[in-house]
Amino acid sequence: MNNSELWQSVLAQMQFHISKANFATWFKNTEIISKKEEKIIISVPNAFSKEWLSNKYNKLILKILHDTDESIKDLDFIIEPQLKGLLIKSNNIENEKTEDAQLKFDEFKINKETNLNPRYTFDNFVVGSFNELAHAAALAVADNPGLTYNPLFIYGGTGLGKTHLMQAVGNKISDRLKKEKVKYISSEKFVSAIVSAIRTNSMESFKASLAPIDVLILDDIQFIAGKNKSQEEFFHVFNSLYEKNKQIILSSDRPPNAIPELEERLRSRFEGGMIADVSLPDYETRLVILKTKTKEKGVDLPEEILEYIATNVKKNIRELEGALNKLLVSSKLNQTIDLETTKKLLKGFIFSPFDVANYKKIIETVAKFYNLDEKSLFDATRKKEIVRPRQIAMFLLRKELKYSFPAIARKFGGKDHTTAIYAYKKILQENEENNRLTEELNLIKQRIYSG
Repeated sequence: MNNSELWQSVLAQMQFHISKANFATWFKNTEIISKKEEKIIISVPNAFSKEWLSNKYNKLILKILHDTDESIKDLDFIIEPQLKGLLIKSNNIENEKTEDAQLKFDEFKINKETNLNPRYTFDNFVVGSFNELAHAAALAVADNPGLTYNPLFIYGGTGLGKTHLMQAVGNKISDRLKKEKVKYISSEKFVSAIVSAIRTNSMESFKASLAPIDVLILDDIQFIAGKNKSQEEFFHVFNSLYEKNKQIILSSDRPPNAIPELEERLRSRFEGGMIADVSLPDYETRLVILKTKTKEKGVDLPEEILEYIATNVKKNIRELEGALNKLLVSSKLNQTIDLETTKKLLKGFIFSPFDVANYKKIIETVAKFYNLDEKSLFDATRKKEIVRPRQIAMFLLRKELKYSFPAIARKFGGKDHTTAIYAYKKILQENEENNRLTEELNLIKQRIYSG
């Protein structure tokens, strides 16, 4: 496997570990330019990308590289301009191969003006019971931007198609109303831009660049929570656009009322429009998605292989695409793809609740969902912000893992088992009466079972 093929294999796997927005933002124009002994050198287009990849994705990239080639034990990033003239002669053919191969990743085909991927349309968006409300609301917004549902707030677990749906709205508006200025931004990039504007005293210039926008699409808005200055600046941007009837579309991994550390004034704005959820697709929908993707990619896989993937890969749509990509990368390396090969290649994708739903995973997920340190769930405190998540953790240990009440009590520092019984019954009853709690529990369980 040469450097180009190795990096394509890494990219194919990175796609289902991070959002499409972040994949497109940080991995475009990257490549392996050197493999010496145990170390890989990856070129990146700028210092910003180098910082993000080094700090945020270093361990994950290294793990994927090591899983692919056990001899790889270290990696480093270098900014591409530093290489020009140094590698052009020796690596010219390799670079051409990488460029051609990278173009095959849908996420890299970005319109520079809108930041939208033209391949994300309503025509290739698979609709099922799990997303039909969000799809209908998105269509309505695309037909009447700024007038129907404003803002449109789409929420759901990772990898369920929120980005595709939002960008489909943007693409339809751009195609139909040529004069409308549409801009898609990931929240991480938005926050980074605000931080940069603060550092360089150019906040007014930053706001001015957003003023002409007719349709603002912000992905993963939960990322803004807890960042006070970013929330303040976004509040002003939101109001400015909203007052001019400009369309605002937002996505999140949870509804507004479940985002911790979100300012109340922003929560109120988000809840003032249309809120629609996207949940997990059923088997029939997963099969249709796979058939749609294979058709788009111009490949033909036997029905039994598609049925095997649809039956066993249940975490989310991104996992389905990741499983499919792994097969396609292997087929390009001249490996025969039959059912037995598929089972071996996709061993790491196969969904099993017993693999992912365990005590540690439940505690970790509940703490992260409520933006708490795991240790705080075990503190002897009656603070509401701690007691509630602790009760939910106890409820899930009983409900999902069938722990006995004394066992739950022991896990939480030897509390009397009646405390665990009370927590279970309280959450069980509220779950039947409180839609907000039901939503939170469903989102937490999605995260537990999506590993």
